[in-house]
Amino acid sequence: MTDIIEKNIFREYDIRGIFEKELNEISVKLIGYYLGQKIGGDKVVAIGYDARSHSPILRDYLTSGLNAAECKVLDMGMVATPVNYFSNYINFNGITTDASIMITGSHNPSEYNGFKITVDQAPFFGESIYALGDEILAHQDLVIEDNNTKTDIDVKTPYINFMVKEFAHLKNFPKKIVIDAGNGVADTVITDIFDALNFDYTGLYLEPDGTFPNHHPDPSVEKNLADIKSALEKDGDIAFAYDGDADRIAVLTHKHNIKGDQMALLYAMKMQNPTVIGEVKCSQVMYDELERRGAKAIMYKTGHSNLKVKMKETNADLACEVSGHIFFKNRYFGYDDAIYATLRMLELIHDGINLDREIDALPTVFSTEEIKVETTEEEKFAIIDKVKELLLNPPADFPKILSIIDVDGVRINFEKGWGLVRASNTTPVLVTRFESTDEALAKEYESKVNALITQAKSLL
Repeated sequence: MTDIIEKNIFREYDIRGIFEKELNEISVKLIGYYLGQKIGGDKVVAIGYDARSHSPILRDYLTSGLNAAECKVLDMGMVATPVNYFSNYINFNGITTDASIMITGSHNPSEYNGFKITVDQAPFFGESIYALGDEILAHQDLVIEDNNTKTDIDVKTPYINFMVKEFAHLKNFPKKIVIDAGNGVADTVITDIFDALNFDYTGLYLEPDGTFPNHHPDPSVEKNLADIKSALEKDGDIAFAYDGDADRIAVLTHKHNIKGDQMALLYAMKMQNPTVIGEVKCSQVMYDELERRGAKAIMYKTGHSNLKVKMKETNADLACEVSGHIFFKNRYFGYDDAIYATLRMLELIHDGINLDREIDALPTVFSTEEIKVETTEEEKFAIIDKVKELLLNPPADFPKILSIIDVDGVRINFEKGWGLVRASNTTPVLVTRFESTDEALAKEYESKVNALITQAKSLL
């Protein structure tokens, strides 16, 4: 039998694919049904969705599958991903959720969509998703009837109330704030919070629109920040930009685009001897500075699900990705929330921290952006294994290796910097990044490691 459902929609951190082609009535009903079985009958599952026009359609397909598995479905409507996560920590007229599903394509092009799944307040990911995919692929002929029985719930109001109460001390914040929602879902809640706290703000592209008519909703890409930079320059003191589902943030001053690892250093300043987790792409400056300040720094795998699990395991206070996923366990619930991260950044300014001065005081390093090397799903992990093998006996002209960290791909520590090669868990690419205290050396590390990747490819 030819597969109706594509196996590659079942990813490391979530389920993701193109609407109708990969995420269609058959596949999504089956996802709802078999996921519902794994969660367990009579369990309560809350669903929310982003601004894409097909998100409510997928909500209905999922609901039918979950109902067939005898779950009770709660519908929170259009929300930000962190609001969806928040539903796992409150009750609705005495009902608590056992799981939540966020229907979102995040920052992917508008034809994409997907599901971020939380079960028992923990991410459902990795082997659990792959096993779910295998079960669905083995039962593609199961027919699931339409059944859109669900109960509407309001998660936005308790979320807004929580934020307003938690940050009441910021009321009448004196600085001028600029925000860019990128036509994603940040403004399903953020201006309600800002208005309640009487903030002075300018908003760009606040209206949710899943076609993203103004710019792509990915604030980690510099060209997507052109409009907010202009607005900040014209009439602002601090600016924040969000991705499509508002779990990633960019922080901009007149001087700096503050990356996720730099944000972690700022946030940690107000925590007592914190444990902070960073991904393998984070600057060595972050790890060294945290340790110098008395914090415990842990390097771990890239991916929001990986970091949430590691935070729980280590009882960490904070975690970060360079791309702007910021996770707070300190005073919060341990998931990535760009809106909460905004308020914590404003709190630092309120408490007298000069962001530019703190960033300027950090050791100077030269870092590349993430550089992506095209490959295939079949070869990407094999290339990493071959690179590790070649590093056991590197070429004579290869920079001196001090140590190798293989928690996620391979991070090679050199005398004056490091290089990273890892396989993306979501796309058929290798991700590389390089850093050094010397700009020419950063380029040399990049050149030598790329040569090693080319050699590894040729040996497959």
